[in-house]
Amino acid sequence: MAGSDAPSPHTPGIPGAGAPVPGTSDAGTSDAGAPATAAATLTERLDAGPVICAEGFLFELERRGYLSAGEFVPEVALEHPEALRALHLDFQRAGSDIVEAFTYNGHREKMRVIGKEELLEPLNRAALRIAREVADSNPGDLVAGNISNTNIWDPADPRSQADVRAMFDEMVGWAVEEGADLIIGETFYYAGEALAALESAQASGLPVVVTVAPMAFQEMADGVGVVETAQRLEQAGADVVGMNCFRGPATMMPFIRQIREAVACYVAALPVPYRTTDEEPTFFNLSDPHAPVPSPHGRAFPTALDPLAANRYEIRRFAEDAYAAGVHYLGVCCGASPMLIREVAEAVGRVTPASRYSERMENHFMYGTNARLAQHIVDLGDRA
Repeated sequence: MAGSDAPSPHTPGIPGAGAPVPGTSDAGTSDAGAPATAAATLTERLDAGPVICAEGFLFELERRGYLSAGEFVPEVALEHPEALRALHLDFQRAGSDIVEAFTYNGHREKMRVIGKEELLEPLNRAALRIAREVADSNPGDLVAGNISNTNIWDPADPRSQADVRAMFDEMVGWAVEEGADLIIGETFYYAGEALAALESAQASGLPVVVTVAPMAFQEMADGVGVVETAQRLEQAGADVVGMNCFRGPATMMPFIRQIREAVACYVAALPVPYRTTDEEPTFFNLSDPHAPVPSPHGRAFPTALDPLAANRYEIRRFAEDAYAAGVHYLGVCCGASPMLIREVAEAVGRVTPASRYSERMENHFMYGTNARLAQHIVDLGDRA
């Protein structure tokens, strides 16, 4: 972190107040091209204020028709690069400072599962190059290489652990070669795998973000506490630690507050935009007993979660509360849309290009307040 003049990650102040975010003026409008912005690293950006990172590519690209639900492999980078580029640009316009290469599930084991291991390196490099191109279109934006849960880590099997480390190492290597500015390790539900990811990422010499995703049993799958895992990651040298995915605002925030109190480094919070509860803490176990047509596979996750979504105001409130608690690295994971990323950005005082189209309900024909609205039409509102 920067010296004593930098704001403490524990006391960020009022969202939107204090030092301007790199890349913006005091009014929050774009100031792209300023020399300090172009040179700022992740930690320098965090020293100055909040950093927004859009995740959730799997769900959004599946909704757009470019990815198969369940399988969830990012072949879009090779098959429809224009679609991936468009989503990156939409997230960027909405306020994301980090263009995260879409290589989630693009690891060797997943490519073996679908019988396309030969596409592993081309897929990774294509995703990284698209991310670099989009980031470079807005000077100051950062490119993140991405590694994630492999779903083969076994705490009792050194061979599986070696295989996982090898997968991480090759993906980090490609990220470095393609010019990444940082490495994100995400969605780890084993503490051991998160630490292994950190070790591989640190070999890059780049800043490292590691976020964990505890399942419903309220600890990591290898029995380590969630907060203890964050502490271990910080002690091992992670620049940012925190949580992403699996949990919605209500069941992520309690852990985020505990992590913020337990570590001195920067903290990340990227929930899924679903109404998880104490009884159903993750989106894996959310139920929808009122669905007239339930999903054929017997659970709402992942293709029938729509009625269980959090609204934009809930996501904004989460971002406001997290930032007020000292969390500087913010975003939304699976289920994210550009609109929700805009809500996060605006929650911390940003004005983004997409803010041009933020809601203006005052001009709605029936629920607005504009003096030109016909009163007899406004009067229909309660009966509509």
